[in-house]
Amino acid sequence: MQQHPGRLSRSTEPFVAALQVNNAPVHSVRRYDLVNITTTTDYPMHAPANAGPVHGIRPGPFHAILLGGSVPLFLGALLSDYAYYQSHQIQWSNFASWLLAGAELFSGLALLFALINLLRARHKSGPPLTYFLLLLVTWVLGLINSFQHAKDAWAVMPAGLVMSIIVTVLIIITAWIGLKQRSGGPQ
Repeated sequence: MQQHPGRLSRSTEPFVAALQVNNAPVHSVRRYDLVNITTTTDYPMHAPANAGPVHGIRPGPFHAILLGGSVPLFLGALLSDYAYYQSHQIQWSNFASWLLAGAELFSGLALLFALINLLRARHKSGPPLTYFLLLLVTWVLGLINSFQHAKDAWAVMPAGLVMSIIVTVLIIITAWIGLKQRSGGPQ
């Protein structure tokens, strides 16, 4: 293995050897984290044969926080609906309404970021489009669920509980797809 002074050390040799593809040369990439501390990462100079095309731009940190934050809010609304269905205490329906409002805010802002990323992407198909469409469907169904929760007392049930289940499953799938793009390899 070729040594580059100041770039690779003995502690990185096993890591670099694992990254080499068909004995391709390795180059170092410098990146800056949030507090401008330089980190060096070594990548092969060419992509492996099984690497797919770069479809779009990864979600940024704020986008990921908004997307990840909408999951527990929708889940909390589902659990509140279930508690209301079991106990008939109206306050659980109020909790669900407020949690849905927060989830709609978070997912709506994440939807805006997803639209911007989709418009900026070179290829408008694949995972970015799937992610955007799933997030759009989730947001619209969440809005319908919020309207359902605006009804009086027991009129919320059972449609509110069913809608909360559907929206919670959709946001989990959407977050999985959206955050999987973020954790992918170098793009």
